[in-house]
Amino acid sequence: MITGFDHVAIPMRQVQLVLDFYRALGCRVSDDYGGRVYSVHFGDNKINLHVPEIWQSGKFTLRGHSAQPGCGDFCFVWAGTQASLLDKLRALGAAIEEGPVERKGGRNGGSDVGISIYTRDPDENLLEFIVYAD
Repeated sequence: MITGFDHVAIPMRQVQLVLDFYRALGCRVSDDYGGRVYSVHFGDNKINLHVPEIWQSGKFTLRGHSAQPGCGDFCFVWAGTQASLLDKLRALGAAIEEGPVERKGGRNGGSDVGISIYTRDPDENLLEFIVYAD
């Protein structure tokens, strides 16, 4: 039985910009394998980020074969207010693609509704931030 995600992995192109972006969002960034794979941590979650030298080499096969930077599509739960999220995204220079808009999230079996705001990280991965009312 699956009980949750441990981590996901994506390739990245703009290494320092991507790491700085997630760090500014409050994630802890770690260099897990000597500059070949980084990870961002938030709560009990992790995204592994493969540097170009890894995913472009043709030798690293433990990845989605067609994955390219920008392939990620993530929804993060934002612990603050909608206003604080918008302030943070503006400070990062991240354009809002959609929202605020009401969406059903994954919490409570998909029955909880939150307000979502969509943007992109420096590698063009789609990021949805959902703010629940509680």
